[in-house]
Amino acid sequence: MVVLLVGGGSVLMNAMIDKLNKNGHRVYLLTGQKEKRFSYRHVFEKYNFPYDSGSVKDILESVRPDVTIFTGAYDTNFTWESPRQDAVRYMAGLMNILSACSMMRKGRFLYLSSQEVFGESYIDNVGEDAPLSPRGFRALALAQGEETCANYRRTQGTDTVILRPDHLYWVPEKGKKEDNPCFRMCLEALKTGKISVNERNVFSMIYLNDAVEQIYQLICGESLEHSVYHISSMEEIGEMEMAKLICEELGSDIEIVDSTVGAGNRLVLDDKRYMAGFDSKIFNHYDTGVKRVAQFMKRHSAAFLSEEDAGGGLAVRAWNNTRRILRALFPYIENLICFIPFFLLYNNAANSAFVARLDFYLLYVLLFAVVYGQRQAIFSGFLAVIGYIAGQMGVRSGFEVLVDYNTYVWMAQLFIVGLVVGYLKDQLSFVQSEHRTRIEYLQGQLKDIEEINDSNVRMKHNFESQVVNHKDSLGKIYEISSTLEQYGPEEVLFYAAQVLSKLMDCEDVAVYTVANGDYARLFSATSPQARKMGNSIKYTAMEEMYGELKEGRVYINRRMEEKMPMMASAVYSEDKMQLILMLWGIPWERMTLGEANRLTIVGFLIQNAVVRANRYLEALRNRRYVEGTNVLDESAFTQLAKAFFDAREKGLTEYVLLEILTEDENYENVGKTLGNAIRQTDYLGILKEGKLYALLSNTNKDNINGIRERFRSAGYECRVEEAVI
Repeated sequence: MVVLLVGGGSVLMNAMIDKLNKNGHRVYLLTGQKEKRFSYRHVFEKYNFPYDSGSVKDILESVRPDVTIFTGAYDTNFTWESPRQDAVRYMAGLMNILSACSMMRKGRFLYLSSQEVFGESYIDNVGEDAPLSPRGFRALALAQGEETCANYRRTQGTDTVILRPDHLYWVPEKGKKEDNPCFRMCLEALKTGKISVNERNVFSMIYLNDAVEQIYQLICGESLEHSVYHISSMEEIGEMEMAKLICEELGSDIEIVDSTVGAGNRLVLDDKRYMAGFDSKIFNHYDTGVKRVAQFMKRHSAAFLSEEDAGGGLAVRAWNNTRRILRALFPYIENLICFIPFFLLYNNAANSAFVARLDFYLLYVLLFAVVYGQRQAIFSGFLAVIGYIAGQMGVRSGFEVLVDYNTYVWMAQLFIVGLVVGYLKDQLSFVQSEHRTRIEYLQGQLKDIEEINDSNVRMKHNFESQVVNHKDSLGKIYEISSTLEQYGPEEVLFYAAQVLSKLMDCEDVAVYTVANGDYARLFSATSPQARKMGNSIKYTAMEEMYGELKEGRVYINRRMEEKMPMMASAVYSEDKMQLILMLWGIPWERMTLGEANRLTIVGFLIQNAVVRANRYLEALRNRRYVEGTNVLDESAFTQLAKAFFDAREKGLTEYVLLEILTEDENYENVGKTLGNAIRQTDYLGILKEGKLYALLSNTNKDNINGIRERFRSAGYECRVEEAVI
């Protein structure tokens, strides 16, 4: 399944990616930001574009997701510090994504809202059909988002589903601020040593892991009967009770302050609709989830408190304000400084025959009008008028200057020229700014298209290499796997490991046969590294691997546990596990969904030959015995021993051949006596000159002492046969 996650980096986003990746789904991510601030190891492709970008449509057409998840209320791209602006951006982004999804006519759209859309107090648990009562811009935006999704479902026929987690909480990231009651109480306790509670406030919360599990079931549901589901634990808890849980972890020195006022508030979402359609269980109750959050915040208290302390720096705020004021005053200060030389030039020009007719004040006003525009033109005009009057008063009285009509004509032409030039400068700056903005927008669109195209080209080449590449093509896989048909039934199990090694391009491959319900026995391996788990394993005790194999999935060692194989798959016959295929030499970059699918295909292709050989060997053990014994006759045992010998020569297995000194005793008596002394994967048979032998599979001379001792206890001596078969 292809899943597109829409949202910024967060603990919730990481949990969703891990859950989807663990279950073999291909995950794409639309981050909502141009900056590449976060990296995700398990994301197939990441798109760093804003939600309102015109490229969103191209992204959806490229990805064509089966499910699109908009994280909504938990999207870290919206801080809600400016609620009005964030509400507008939120709705614009959601509308753009919904429009693109509706045009595809494919896939399901999940919208994550929250309990915030219910702003009142409720006596009973709140169902999905209860009328919304949002309070505040954030809650109103979430409610409008729900209404938008519902409208698209009614009018466009899109499969939109609204999910409302009930007070979702989790262990926060270090230094990151979260918005849930548990985090707020823990932070208050760390900052003040007190927790203020209203004993009448009652609500329910759900831990992140439980919420993700329920959301995942809604993702995988084939057809959902309803358009709205509540994700809730339905476990009530009051502020007083939660404060006591927090105090148990943070220490007894934390004081609980009862600030109970008013009628109180109760809000518990009802998840009966979800429980009716899906099986679910809450694993993280308050006594574990709340304490886990408190423990983490106590351990990293410095990270959470430093941000709060740093935010109140008076000196930093004063310096920033001073810089803004100085930046705004700089043109005026520059104007005043430049006025001084022009004032001196104007006064001295009257005594010069060459520049007497040159108006320096007009040049001064034109200079600042051209450089800064109308505002500076007006300011420089006033300075020029003051300078002109001051200069004239040196030779005439102030009254004469004021009644001289030439003064007003000069002032008029000064301001007219300055304002016109300043206006033209402002208009030119506006046009240039518009052009730059337009060019930047088009360049951004072009860059978006180039990035999407590059992503498509990478995926195209990846898929081409899987289809065309010689070693990965289905034709080549079938050609190699079909070579198993040329081997005898006794040899197939040995060469299955060799074929698997070649097809998976892995040097370290082991094949285990399931001996009984709990244990598997090593049958063949291509290297010492592949034998590191030993000749016999209790595979049911390997919970993670066994859980994947019994569900018919490929196990991938994502935790890089040294004692576990990198990948493993099981071969079934009649719903019973027959073989376990283990790969050890797979590098991390190849532990992908594509490799898992290839291992599954290879397993199916070799399954028929392996199961046929396994059945034949079982028939060989039961039908070709010396009459009345569990001892193979000479023909059958010779054929079996030769298969083991050839496999050992090629490094696929180990075995030891023991000659049993029977002193011509009846084979029936010997078989009955030694039948309990050998393992299920060992054989008794006649090899040459009527002598009785025991073939011990996957055994060497260093670890046969125990078996020889059991034979000796049964009354029979034995010796290692060194002869070549």
